[in-house]
Amino acid sequence: MKTLKKALLIVVGWLSFAIGVAGIVLPLIPTTPLLLLAAACFIRSSNRMYNWLLSNKYFGKYIRYYREHRGIPLRAKWMGISLLWISILSSAIFFVPLLFVKILMIGVASYFTWFILKLNTIR
Repeated sequence: MKTLKKALLIVVGWLSFAIGVAGIVLPLIPTTPLLLLAAACFIRSSNRMYNWLLSNKYFGKYIRYYREHRGIPLRAKWMGISLLWISILSSAIFFVPLLFVKILMIGVASYFTWFILKLNTIR
């Protein structure tokens, strides 16, 4: 039973990591929370994977910053918000025909903008 739980945590950790990485370029997929979920799964299942994630050159510092300071660097905030709005607005203008869906997309983007801005800024 214990090995099944460990295996499930590893699978969920890798899925969270993969979807979080995809969230870098896809709108509305929150990267940081999914990377934090991956870290939480790995710390309970595999020290090797947890250490790999925390020492990863691209993602490790963001997880450490969030865990230690409950925040993200200013550059990451502005990059995330900028990419979010560029992708949402271009999708709403060029690809989504339904007004209701456009309004919903802008509402969700507004929420995530508020959430990102609410986090502590690490300088």
